[in-house]
Amino acid sequence: MTVSLEPGSPSHRLHLSQLAIYLRHSRQILAAWDLYSDRHSDPETFQPHEDAYSLRQQKRDADTLSAFGLAYPHADELVHVGERQLAQLSPSDRTHRYAWQVRELREATERLYAAHDEWLALRRALPKNAVPGTEAFDEPLAESYAGAWSPPRPVGHPRPGPHRPPPGTAPSHHHPGTSRQRPYLHSPLISIGRSTILFDHTAHREHLQNVGHFVRDSKEILDAWDAYSDECTDLYGWPYDEHTYGLRQSERDAETAEAFEDLRASARHLLATAAVQLKTLPATAVQNRWGYQLGVLQDALERLDTLHEEWLTTRDSLPADARPGTPAFDDAIARYHAEAWSYLDDWATHSQALVDIDSAAQRTPSPLAPAPAATAVPAPGRTAAVRR
Repeated sequence: MTVSLEPGSPSHRLHLSQLAIYLRHSRQILAAWDLYSDRHSDPETFQPHEDAYSLRQQKRDADTLSAFGLAYPHADELVHVGERQLAQLSPSDRTHRYAWQVRELREATERLYAAHDEWLALRRALPKNAVPGTEAFDEPLAESYAGAWSPPRPVGHPRPGPHRPPPGTAPSHHHPGTSRQRPYLHSPLISIGRSTILFDHTAHREHLQNVGHFVRDSKEILDAWDAYSDECTDLYGWPYDEHTYGLRQSERDAETAEAFEDLRASARHLLATAAVQLKTLPATAVQNRWGYQLGVLQDALERLDTLHEEWLTTRDSLPADARPGTPAFDDAIARYHAEAWSYLDDWATHSQALVDIDSAAQRTPSPLAPAPAATAVPAPGRTAAVRR
């Protein structure tokens, strides 16, 4: 890439103004899509009501790519200039999120250019009669737009910080700040399966308190980790001392897993109860995000249960002398905690929805509640008897 753009030059200002136009247009496009999606999808399952939903989604993708047209030719230059300007900032003016954002933009730009090259190669391979307006042309173009609008992300931790490979493995080239791909938005709500619903209201309230405790504790753990990470990493998030950083990251993972233990036993019951509560709430009392959040929590819990079973199998297969404090045991449990951490983070992020759904259910009269007893109204001119 040959970069001729100079910071602060008229060309740089022009390209930044084009980028600002794209940001405004893309927000408008996304706001229109969110409004359409809310009106044409089920608030509980997020499943679309009509076949036209996918066509409207394709229009969103195409409109966004069209709005990006002015910024597209110079996107890599803008990112390069941003990197240079960031490096020249004084430490007091830098924030770690700038580094993550510039790095994210660099990788997103590379993926967009790659997607464009793939589309050009695919278009050249199309039959001659595949012209705009035909299914042979429009379908692959829509797939290309969809891939560019929201490309798949690498697997990794959802929060900033270099990915630490398990002990004994080669360092990964996975970049900081990437996130594990979320469940597809229109997946079914959750499957309750064999989970039982909590009719013991006292126990249910205690379990909801455990949710609050976990959210609070996990936030304190994460805040402490973020403070450490900010102090012990360079501008781009790479640690000054990888060994010490890895040990501190393992400590974060273990503390988060320990904080979740009180909640683990009742997690399925809470999900099942929230799912039933959500179905009985009137539409006016439901937040659209709740169905999605329950889906995220369900998926995360299933992965946590699987990882826990795998850990128990691993622990049972360790040598007899592999006890806590020995490398054989500590390395194995560190790998388990590292793999579980991002799913625990899902619970830290979304489990407040369980409390919010319950609060909404408590404020909403149950359709099964008996109607209030009718009160006799005295006839005009007569005085009701007063009990003394």
